[in-house]
Amino acid sequence: MGVLPWVWWYGFRRHTAYPLGSLTESLTNTMFGFLRAYVLLALWEVRPSLGGYAAADAVTFCFVTQALIGPVQVFGGMELTERIRNGDVAIDLHRPAGLMGWWLAHDLGRAASSLVLRAGPPLLAGALAFPFRWPAPAHLAAFAVALVLAAVVSFGLRYLVAMGMFWLHDDRGLSAVTLVMSLFFSGMILPLVVFPGRLGQAAELLPWAAQIQVPADVFLGRHDGAGLAGALAFQAGWAAVLLGAGALVTRAARRRLVVHGG
Repeated sequence: MGVLPWVWWYGFRRHTAYPLGSLTESLTNTMFGFLRAYVLLALWEVRPSLGGYAAADAVTFCFVTQALIGPVQVFGGMELTERIRNGDVAIDLHRPAGLMGWWLAHDLGRAASSLVLRAGPPLLAGALAFPFRWPAPAHLAAFAVALVLAAVVSFGLRYLVAMGMFWLHDDRGLSAVTLVMSLFFSGMILPLVVFPGRLGQAAELLPWAAQIQVPADVFLGRHDGAGLAGALAFQAGWAAVLLGAGALVTRAARRRLVVHGG
């Protein structure tokens, strides 16, 4: 077995070490899911079939997105940022794997742990309390692929933000901007299908849509055949672009590395 599978396993075990804390976060996500669901139901009562969604689709979308908060890390942030700030990244660069590959494997382990510990309660609560649309068995495998690609896209975006520390030395401004972009353009606040005109068309082409909107639509069965293949290709394309950009930035960052005291 290579190094990266062990890194994935380490990330998974590390982030499942405190299941009670994860359960608390999951219950918080569930509570906010109820608040969002009632807002969406009020909107759909005034505008039935808005964006092609039925009311049950909108509620299901709400709780699916709440379940994805942890695995996709919608609110951003990476431990790598602090390691760049304090110089510990020099140790990372001497590990027996590339910097980006190491942190990608670790982050996918974290995402898997979050999926196991945090995704269930919001989905179950939504299904028990509201009309809910479970995916057909044929769409479950596609949703699993979409979820993995969403996690990779999320990592690519957060990795680029973290690597900005090599030039900016303070990530707060960049992190704040990307947080707003992530929440607004991923579909976390409202489904992108309700965005009007060109704003909606542009939002559906941005990488943030691959984090939330696309996996949720796959869960809802809104893509079939060529449409499903296109949705997954959209995610895979952005994942490739972001990882390619991350590799280029990593190469440039190596030449800028400054460790405290040396």
